[in-house]
Amino acid sequence: MGRASVSNSSTGDSRRLEWPTLLVLAGTYGAFGLLTWFHASLPWWLLLPLGAYTVCLHGSLQHEAVHGHPTSRTWLNEALVLPCLWLWMPYRIYRETHLRHHHDELLTDPTLDPESYYVTPERWAALGPSHRSLLWARNTLLGRLALGPAICTWGLFRNEAVGLLRADGRHLGSWALHLIGCALVLAWVIGICGMPVLEYLAFFAYPGLSLTLLRSFLEHQARDNPGERSVLVEAGPAMSLLFLNNNLHALHHDQPGLAWYHLPARYRTRRSDLLAANGGYRYSGYLEIAARYLLWPKEPLAHPGRLGPAPTPFPTAATAPETHKSTA
Repeated sequence: MGRASVSNSSTGDSRRLEWPTLLVLAGTYGAFGLLTWFHASLPWWLLLPLGAYTVCLHGSLQHEAVHGHPTSRTWLNEALVLPCLWLWMPYRIYRETHLRHHHDELLTDPTLDPESYYVTPERWAALGPSHRSLLWARNTLLGRLALGPAICTWGLFRNEAVGLLRADGRHLGSWALHLIGCALVLAWVIGICGMPVLEYLAFFAYPGLSLTLLRSFLEHQARDNPGERSVLVEAGPAMSLLFLNNNLHALHHDQPGLAWYHLPARYRTRRSDLLAANGGYRYSGYLEIAARYLLWPKEPLAHPGRLGPAPTPFPTAATAPETHKSTA
């Protein structure tokens, strides 16, 4: 059953301040400032992973803000994450679409879930070979990391342009705030630190969004039972911090108001029940995911339909990975 108040924190305390989240936020901005200030002194092979990690972590903090953290005041949470390190999506549009995504009965539906990567069978049948190949490549992990940010950005701008052509100005305020957030970032990066904008895109913004797409790569699968649609990835400390434990995605969907730093303990106490509820849709970490799906699509792109059978893997081959549902 869908949830109407998924953005609320679990405490209900109007004076609430969540210091772990505020400390991570301060550390993220501090790391971003140091990396951009000293960018000319750092080798590219160090700047790239650190820049991507910092931008992705800021995106995870935006996700926390959407769900009512680290304070009880919506406007303050938004202000805390206003600087848009990855430059691509207005926070308010993200909040609107993500909260709609949290209605469990809509998960993976290509026409209703704004975060679904599936397409309807009718659309898949109508696509040409080049479009199918592009979507097929994006459904591999390598394709999601390399092509995903560009495709997401194009899709966002296309949809917003179509809305404007239809005289839909609902998002104009969101874009105005977004431009302020981007201006703050670029004023620091270009005006103060002297980093070329293309260098920032290559070492910070684009790979930061790629890392976020690593997390979302198989967060959901199309299944008749909504409880089996969300994954549990038992990642190590570095990746769990990067995603603020959102890799425990089935737990997050079950308790969306729970702050990120409470998720591991809650997972330890509920692990067996969660795995039983989600049909064992679990991975031991992102290395396992890369080993299975780096060059192989995780599943067919055409949504099987709510009442149809579970989707089957792509045609088997000697080098094909196992099916993506793993057991505990």
